[in-house]
Amino acid sequence: MYILSSHEIKQLAQELQASHEVYGPQVDPQTQQVFFDQLTDVAALNLEAPIPSMPVKEILFPQMERILKYRYDSEAQSVTMSKQYFEKPKVLFGLRPCDLSGILVLDRFFLGQEFVDDVYLAHRRQCLLISNTCLNPFPQCFCVCTHSGPDADEGFDLDLTKLQDGYLVKVGSEKGQALADAHQWQLASPAQLSEQKAVVDHCIDLFPEMATDNKAWISRVMNRITTGFVKQETWEYIGDQCLECGACSFVCPTCSCFNIEDTQTACGECERLRMRDSCSFEGYARMAGDHNPRQPVEDRRNKRFFCKLSYPQSKKYLRPGCVGCGRCQWVCPGDIGLPNVVQYIRREITGGQN
Repeated sequence: MYILSSHEIKQLAQELQASHEVYGPQVDPQTQQVFFDQLTDVAALNLEAPIPSMPVKEILFPQMERILKYRYDSEAQSVTMSKQYFEKPKVLFGLRPCDLSGILVLDRFFLGQEFVDDVYLAHRRQCLLISNTCLNPFPQCFCVCTHSGPDADEGFDLDLTKLQDGYLVKVGSEKGQALADAHQWQLASPAQLSEQKAVVDHCIDLFPEMATDNKAWISRVMNRITTGFVKQETWEYIGDQCLECGACSFVCPTCSCFNIEDTQTACGECERLRMRDSCSFEGYARMAGDHNPRQPVEDRRNKRFFCKLSYPQSKKYLRPGCVGCGRCQWVCPGDIGLPNVVQYIRREITGGQN
């Protein structure tokens, strides 16, 4: 492990800008909202900002993306096509551990199974990941329940932890080690390693009781959801509160559902668009012939929470499908973010005792 000053961290970001698109957390001066966006000026990089409003997956898996253009010549009966996604070196600088875990889940979904998604691969292949330990839990966070924070333990190239005097830097890959070797960074002392552990422990102690208390309940809730032992009345209660807006899916770092649509432009060319989808939408599971096996909202809601908390999904992703960022709780107008759903199922188990 190495120790860098705050000035050296900014210098590193500036140096990487010469060869990469560098993205990082920035605070909008007017709204004070935090966005993880491309940096035009390294001075705007704010590593102490709260988690961004939108997950970092927006860079690797955008809300809407043009992936193909094609034109059909009916006289020649030929088609010309050109792909619209391109590989660019990029750095995600200052990722929160929950967003890093979200990227690892997306990697498993798009790259780690039978088929490889070329579009996602083009965005991901030359990507350098620099994570950043949280010093304080943010109001909606519960990453201690899902083993995805407040510090990162896998998946990063470099990992930063703010200490009293500088940043402790962990190396997690050959790319990260190459950077460390090229710059001949100073090795961290045993006292600085101890300070890093104390910073993480202090952050865990600051989590609210509800977050730490739910940690023990997550496994019981996962068991209930996996085995189908959650009562229908509980799903109906959750379904009654859902406004089917899809906000929970769009802010979730791990939601990966998408739809493909072809549209014709005024010049006769066709564009193929990839757009994120949400299982909360009524037409999500509609089939040809208009059959819809998941028309009741509660049937779609239990699908979402099965995806986040069941054992088969954890086996597929090699971790829970929820990373504990709490954005779903933050944006849900019906108050059925994942922490509350755990509470509802917990009350079902205890007979409403807590």
